[in-house]
Amino acid sequence: MIETLLQLDGQLLLAIQQLHQPWLDPVVSVYTQLGNAGALWIVLSVLMLCWRPTRRAGALALAAMALGLLVTNVTVKPLVERARPWLDLPLIPLVAEDDPHSFPSGHTCAAFAAGLSWARALPWRWGRAAALGMAVMMGLSRLYVGVHYPTDVLAGAAIGSVCAWAAAWLLEHKMRNLDGRMK
Repeated sequence: MIETLLQLDGQLLLAIQQLHQPWLDPVVSVYTQLGNAGALWIVLSVLMLCWRPTRRAGALALAAMALGLLVTNVTVKPLVERARPWLDLPLIPLVAEDDPHSFPSGHTCAAFAAGLSWARALPWRWGRAAALGMAVMMGLSRLYVGVHYPTDVLAGAAIGSVCAWAAAWLLEHKMRNLDGRMK
């Protein structure tokens, strides 16, 4: 069963590689690299901390990304040690990756942790929609550039989503406790 899933995973990634367009390759490569070390999401979240209407969204996202980092890069990747696709499949990635482990996608985890936190707390509908779109595009970019299998991206999205939920729960729980003590 697992072997069949892994085989389908590789076949789907190879099919995605057939979608490459010369004009799109550099655009997707730059976008995916903005997620290196969570940079895009961290910078935007820190900027959100500076403005009262977006402060909660920024704080939630930073907490969710910290949880995601612990789960994904500190715990799961070292345990699973799944090789990057180019080590097993006939493909050449568009970007270089130093980490030889692909499962789960840390870029996608950070994107969903931040994106879902922003979608929960930003005051504008367009901002919430953009946050979700940016997260989905990050996950898709990891497939397009050939550095992750589809299941890596799905797992990263799931972990990031759970981390966004957990951060929101923790923050709301903490705020309730503080409100109770202040009365």
